[in-house]
Amino acid sequence: MPDDVTALSRRSLMLAGGASLVGIGSAAAQGAAGQGTPGPQRPVDTGKVEDGRVTFPNWRGPSDRPSPPPPAPLPPSERVGFAIVGLGRLSLEEILPAFGECRKARPVALMSGSPDKAKAVAAQCGIKPEAVYGYDGWDALARNPEVKAVYIVTPNALHRDQVIAAAGAGKHVLCEKPMAVSSGEARAMIDACAGAKVKLMIAYRCQYEPHNREVVRLARGGKYGKVKLIEATNTQTMSLPEQWRMKKALAGGGALPDIGLYCLNGVRALMGEEPVSVQAQIQSPDDPLYREVEETVAFTLRFPSGALALCSTSYGAHETRSLTVQAEGGAIQLQNAFAYRGQRLFLNHREGKAEAREERVLGEKNQFALEIDHMATCILENRTPRTPGEEGLQDQILMEAIYEAARTGQSVALKGPERSVPKSDKERGDKERGGKDQDGKPLDRTRGPEPEDAG
Repeated sequence: MPDDVTALSRRSLMLAGGASLVGIGSAAAQGAAGQGTPGPQRPVDTGKVEDGRVTFPNWRGPSDRPSPPPPAPLPPSERVGFAIVGLGRLSLEEILPAFGECRKARPVALMSGSPDKAKAVAAQCGIKPEAVYGYDGWDALARNPEVKAVYIVTPNALHRDQVIAAAGAGKHVLCEKPMAVSSGEARAMIDACAGAKVKLMIAYRCQYEPHNREVVRLARGGKYGKVKLIEATNTQTMSLPEQWRMKKALAGGGALPDIGLYCLNGVRALMGEEPVSVQAQIQSPDDPLYREVEETVAFTLRFPSGALALCSTSYGAHETRSLTVQAEGGAIQLQNAFAYRGQRLFLNHREGKAEAREERVLGEKNQFALEIDHMATCILENRTPRTPGEEGLQDQILMEAIYEAARTGQSVALKGPERSVPKSDKERGDKERGGKDQDGKPLDRTRGPEPEDAG
C-alpha cells in the first residue's frame, strides 16, 4: 500500500477514534449530570449546613492534621461597625488589612488629623466620605448609627482623652496598648466607660494568638510540672529621633511601654497570677536618640508560686522576640513570640534515655483579626472582653513599679490588683452579675469566649 494511503488510513482511524472517545465522554458526562446536576450528592464532598455554617467531614488520613473548617462570616450588614481612630503605620499596615479576615466586624468610619490621607484610605476601603472625621468630630461620629465601636490607634498620650470621648459618644472601645501613660489615666478611662455603660478592651493581640495561647495552656496545665523560670525578650532598633515613640510627652516612656509590655503582659497571662515583687535596671547610651526615653530595660518578676520571670527589652538591639518557659520536667520555647506572624513552638523533654526536641505546628491566624472579632463577639453577645481595661491598668501599675525599682536600685514589693483582673481561663469564663447596659438591659458580664482554634 502506498505511504500516502497508509497515512490517510491511519489519520481517518485516529479521527474516528477521537470522535468515538468524545462521544463516549459526552455520554458519560450527560449520564453523570442527569438533569444538570453534578452527579451523586455525597456528603463527604458537598458538606452540610449546621447552625448557619457549612461543615465538611475530615477527608485526611489519620496521620495528617484535619483541615480547618471553612470560614463562616456574618453577613456584612450584621457585622459590628468599627471606626478606626488614627491612620498611622499600624492601622494601614496591619489593622485595616486584618478586617478582610474578620468574620464579625467591618470598618465603617475613619478619624484622622490628615484629611488627604483619610480620604484616600476611605476610598480604598469603601468607606463613605461622610464617615470620615477629624479628631474634633466626635459629635458627628456619635450620630453615625453604623459605628458601634471605635479602635483607638494613636500615640499613647492621646488614648485617655479619645477613650473618654468615645465613651461619651456611646461607642464601645478597643484601645491599643499601652493603655495610657499612667495608672491614673487608665483609671479615668475605665471609669468613663463604666459610667457610659460601654465596653472597654485593651488590644493585647498575643493573648488571642494560637501559639501564645498554646504556651499558656501547656504551662498552666502542668504538662512538664511546676514552672520555675521564664525568659521573655523583645528587642528592636530605632533610628529616627523625630518619631513619636522617642518623645516622652507622647509615648510616656521608651522600650518598656512600647515593646517591653509584651514581656510583662505575656508572663502574667502565662502564670495566671500576679507578681509579688520586681527588680529592674535601665541603661541608655549617651545618644540624642535617647534624650527623652530609655533604650534598654531588664526586670525580674517574682511570683507567689516561686517562679521567676527574667524580662528584657531594648530599642538598641537586633530584633529578637522570644519566650522560654523552664519547668521541672521540660521546656517550652516560642520563637517570634511577640511578632505579628511567624511563631514557632518547640518542646524539650526527656524521652527514655534521650532528650527530645519537637516542634508543635499550629495553623496561623491573623492576630489583629482575632482580637477585633473577639471585641465584636462581646458586643453582639453583651459579654465582657477577656482583656478588659483592668488588665491594662494592672500593667500600668507594674510598669510604674519597674521604673521605681530601676530608679532606686531596690526591690519593690507589689500589692495585688486594685481592680478585678481575670487570672485564669476559668475565671475569664465565669459569669458576673449586676448592672445594666446602655440600653437598660441586664448586663451579662460573662467573659468573652476563647478565639476559635487555628487549624
